[in-house]
Amino acid sequence: SRTSNCTCTLLGSQLPSLALTMGKPARGVVVAALGVAAAGWSSAFVAPAPRVAAPQLHQRVQPEASPTLSGSAASSAAAFAATTAVVAAVSRAAGRAKGSRRAVAVVMAATQDELKKQVGYKAVDDYVRSGTVIGLGTGSTAYYAVERVGMKLKSGELKDIIAIPTSIRTKEQAEGLGIPLATLDTHSDLDVAIDGADEVDPQLNLVKGGGGALFREKIVELCAKKFIVIVDESKLCDGLGPGFPIPVEIVPFCHEHTMREIAKLPALAGCKPVLRLGNIANNKPDGDKPAVTDNGNYIVDLEFKTPIKDPVAAG
Repeated sequence: SRTSNCTCTLLGSQLPSLALTMGKPARGVVVAALGVAAAGWSSAFVAPAPRVAAPQLHQRVQPEASPTLSGSAASSAAAFAATTAVVAAVSRAAGRAKGSRRAVAVVMAATQDELKKQVGYKAVDDYVRSGTVIGLGTGSTAYYAVERVGMKLKSGELKDIIAIPTSIRTKEQAEGLGIPLATLDTHSDLDVAIDGADEVDPQLNLVKGGGGALFREKIVELCAKKFIVIVDESKLCDGLGPGFPIPVEIVPFCHEHTMREIAKLPALAGCKPVLRLGNIANNKPDGDKPAVTDNGNYIVDLEFKTPIKDPVAAG
């Protein structure tokens, strides 16, 4: 199958970003689950890092064949014929900071936070309309998208929005901003979902789950007609695996046995399963007890020394 109406847009001024919007495919867009429950989203388009800045520059790109459905997500995603959009914020050095290394680090952090804010706001401005049902992602970038929805509701620019949160953290943030919430039990047909990602390869395969909300994120985002992924330049990579461990959510029962079985999977050859300890919201060991997800499960982070050869097969 092939897609149409694919527009590549460069956004921003000093800090350019890339928005790649795919038209609705004739067949379902593939969702591959990297690891076991970690969501990996496949698309037929390559998002090159732009090296020019332009306030608004549109460029037509040739669509290629859509990927085919595979992996453990096949049963749940068989009817998923949604439009996928990726907003990749690509940063440029705005200048060299003078002074100590600490000053440089502060400037770089501020720049990255500003990029996250820009793409989070842009995703809402471009894709969220009054009277729609939306999925709210989880993470440091998705935080700004939720913030923007709350701002526009308060100003009256958006009305009659119903949102489905993907985590308890996002639910609490949305409630604090006065965003009306529901669940998939009552609203399972979403117009759009907006979320971040931990890694994006040149084929737009994604790694999600660094914040520990991967299971709910995947369920919610599968129900959306359009899925908007917002990332900054630090998330772009040549291949999935070495730069960011692949998260897998597993039940606590016999978790060590489950970890051994995951390591035996041919598509995950070479991985080292590591049980996440401490805070569920990051993959750094900051405690001595297993991190627990909103669903009462554990997360295993699969560490790789070399890129995963076939992300779809790994799914």
